[in-house]
This record gives sequence, C-alpha cells and structure tokens, in this order.
Amino acid sequence: MTSRTGSRRHTVIGVLLTALMLFPVYWMLNVSLTPQSDMRKSPPDLLPLHPTVEGYRAVLHDQLPYLGTSLLIGLGTVALTLVLAAPAGYSLAKLRPRGGGLLSLALLIAQMIPGIVMAMGFYGIFLDAGLLNSWWGLIVADSTISVPFGVMIFAAFMSGIPDELTAAARIDGAGALRVFWSVVLPVSRNAVVTVSLFGFLWAWSDFVFANTLDGGGDLRPITLGIYHYIGNNNQEWNAIMATAVVASVPATVLLVLAQRYVAAGVTAGAVKD
Repeated sequence: MTSRTGSRRHTVIGVLLTALMLFPVYWMLNVSLTPQSDMRKSPPDLLPLHPTVEGYRAVLHDQLPYLGTSLLIGLGTVALTLVLAAPAGYSLAKLRPRGGGLLSLALLIAQMIPGIVMAMGFYGIFLDAGLLNSWWGLIVADSTISVPFGVMIFAAFMSGIPDELTAAARIDGAGALRVFWSVVLPVSRNAVVTVSLFGFLWAWSDFVFANTLDGGGDLRPITLGIYHYIGNNNQEWNAIMATAVVASVPATVLLVLAQRYVAAGVTAGAVKD
C-alpha cells in the first residue's frame, strides 16, 4: 500500500510539473486566439471565450515567405552538416588519425563559444566576402553550431560499430571511402536522424545569426518575420503568438516522429562492452 501511495504521489507531482512547463505553450495558443480588443483585459481570460483566427489569417497572408526561407535554411544546414560531420566522425571513430583527441577537444570547446561572439566574427568575415544578407550565408553560419555536435555524435555512434564489419569489407577490396559509404553510413541511421534533427532545429530557431547577418536581406527567416507585427506604438500580440504557434509546428512534428531515433543516437557510445 505504501509503495502504491508513493507511486501515485510521484505521478501527481510529475503531472503538475509537466503542466507547469507546458503552461507557456498553452498561453501562447490562448493569446493567439484572443481578439486584439481583449488583449489588455485585466485579469486576462484563462480560456479564449471569444476566439478569433485573425492572427492565423495574418500569418498565412504575411509570413509564408519567411517560413519558406527558414525551411530552406534549415534543410541547407542539415545537408551541409551531414556532408561535413559524417566523414569527420567516421575518421575519428575508425581511422583514428593523429591528433584525434585534440580535435575532439577542439570540437567540444567550439560548442562553448557564445553565439553572439561567433556572430560578431562572422559579421566581419561576411562583410569582406560580400555574404551579408544572404540565406546561404546563414546556412554556413548555422552549420558552425551543428557540425561540432554532429561530429561528436557520429564519432560516438560509429565507434560502437564492430571492427569486424569494416574489416570484412576491406578484405573484399573496399577502400576507406567505400567502407564509409556502403557499410558504416547505412548502419548509422540513428545518428543521421539525430544530427539532422538538431541541425534543423538550431537553424529553424536561430535569431542571433539571422539578426546579425541577414537583418536587411530580402529572404529573412521566420524569427525575423515576427517583427512584422511589432511597431513603436502597436504590437499585434495575437498575430505574434499565432506566428509562434505556426513556427513551432514543424519542430514539434519532427520531434514526435524522430524521438526514438534521437534517443538511440544521443546515447550511442555511452556504454562500452
């Protein structure tokens, strides 16, 4: 009986903590359905008593180009990250080059550099190279965040692949590149999904790089498109929150679909036989 009571208590606590963490998401949805005339009501309504979809109409009318740009930048970041991180992770895990330990340490340190510091450095480089206000410049910048993470995930995952598998391929005459492409990469699906997901989410939610490197471009991501509704004397909060809701849908869907692959990819290499 005591064990059952303790289990129920833990369940109740878990539900309360989950509700507390999800309340901002609910409030974002509530505000997105609230008419502009009720926005300054005090106290605010906990439920949208007079719901409106004007905010969502505004999003569909104004924000689709920004959403398209974010999708383009996210997919481009994923592609560039995989092209760079997968071979690098394979090299560290299976080819074991000289200085591999120092390289792993450098990748770890790279993830500790604040984004605003990197953005300032990129600004000077992009200004000289003529890459400011370009969507492909943002792909390069966002990839500098995801590539170090991707290399570490791939290296951890690929180190768990049995050496006998790659040795058998070499006996059959496969070179290092063929072993990577035909043997190692196909069995690294969980790592590929994990790196792709995190790379896309980082690019999709990026604001620092976008605001610093593409603040005046024609193709701006959704994190900057939201400023369409913010002015000096007026803030369209229902449209702002509707934009946030719509922008969170792709990330939510990807997380739900890929959660089991992510769990396997992130924990790969954590336990050694």
